[in-house]
Amino acid sequence: MLLKNKKILVGVTGSIAIYKTLELIRLYVKAGAQVRVIMTDGAKKFINPITFEAISQNRVLDESSENWDKTQDYNHIDIGKWSDIFVIAPASANTINALANGLGNNLLLQTALAYPRIKLISPAANTNMLKNPITQASLKMLKLCNYEIISSQTKELVCKDVGDGAMADPVDIFDATCKELLKDEYWINRRVVLSGGGTVEKIDDVRYLSNFSSGKMASNLAKALYYKGADVCLISTRGYENLPKDIHLIKVQSSNEMYEYLVDSLRVAKKGVLTKPTLMDNSTPTLILKKPFLFMVAAVSDYVPAFPQEGKLKKELIGTSWSLELKQNMDILKSLDKEGIVSIGFKAEMDETTAMNSASRMLENKNLDGVCLNILNEENSFGSENNNIELILKNSSYEFKGTKLEVSLNILEKLQDEFNQYE
Repeated sequence: MLLKNKKILVGVTGSIAIYKTLELIRLYVKAGAQVRVIMTDGAKKFINPITFEAISQNRVLDESSENWDKTQDYNHIDIGKWSDIFVIAPASANTINALANGLGNNLLLQTALAYPRIKLISPAANTNMLKNPITQASLKMLKLCNYEIISSQTKELVCKDVGDGAMADPVDIFDATCKELLKDEYWINRRVVLSGGGTVEKIDDVRYLSNFSSGKMASNLAKALYYKGADVCLISTRGYENLPKDIHLIKVQSSNEMYEYLVDSLRVAKKGVLTKPTLMDNSTPTLILKKPFLFMVAAVSDYVPAFPQEGKLKKELIGTSWSLELKQNMDILKSLDKEGIVSIGFKAEMDETTAMNSASRMLENKNLDGVCLNILNEENSFGSENNNIELILKNSSYEFKGTKLEVSLNILEKLQDEFNQYE
């Protein structure tokens, strides 16, 4: 129930992409949100309002149903006061240009004019209409006026043209909405670097040494950080599919490659984040220097092939048995410069009797601020959607159980409570 008790107002304009909005509302409702819909007359030409009422379980607001009865809050002023966020999807070129020029000649535009908080816009239009200099100028103006633009996609459009103009996928709009509703001042403009997945160590050009780590925990933690408002960089070997597009993803394979990108990313993280100006509060670009975080979630191979080969080793030359020589790998987490960074390691163990001691040694020997201990068993195995994590800090510990996204959000809340007092 990621969006439990959140109130979302969805504005729908006249576009063939309107069918995607039905799926978007389903995602909101499934996540626990309350949803109400405003439809323009153009939107009703594509889908009957009763369909949106069935999906949202609320009456649609349009020109014919606006009501000034104070007990119903179904008018362009009160419905804005009711909602936590206003999402316009799809937003036609006509609506985009009308919003940028402050027009209020329909109910949706009037609601937007009266709405004081962040508004999300997901454009949908023919490529030439969207790329028209007037529409582009309107989008730039809206970005400076408390609107967040969710980028459209390049694909074959209904008109058979191929180009930019297709509305973003519902899950991308959902992710952007979650970010606006769940962001926290502690994490906003804070750079966070994560590693994920099991490293892939080359034996020859067709064989490799790896492990069963799926990368799912790192990806869910990256998503949770994105929702909280952090500037996220994920360096991972696998499990990074379907992440929010604003997460900076670096795909790697070997531990050496992962180490090099971690060093570079942490160096950038220490430089802080430059904020974007807006017209709403007359702000100017500002350099924000918040202490960055490192989450070392990756399962790095303890040993690597001593002599990786070019090409393919032939079994005829190897013989009936193969003694593959391995050498101990570098300790990435211990080797990284963690000065000025909050560093959290992840430890996977199978023996419950020794797991805590092993995690405590890791905390001390690798100079970490915390360790997330994960004891693997039949209920908590590699690749599962759920997890059971014990967060071990220097003077306390906390246990979390649930889906990997739920556990990730709980970890972040506890870390915020722990380290907020030191800043």
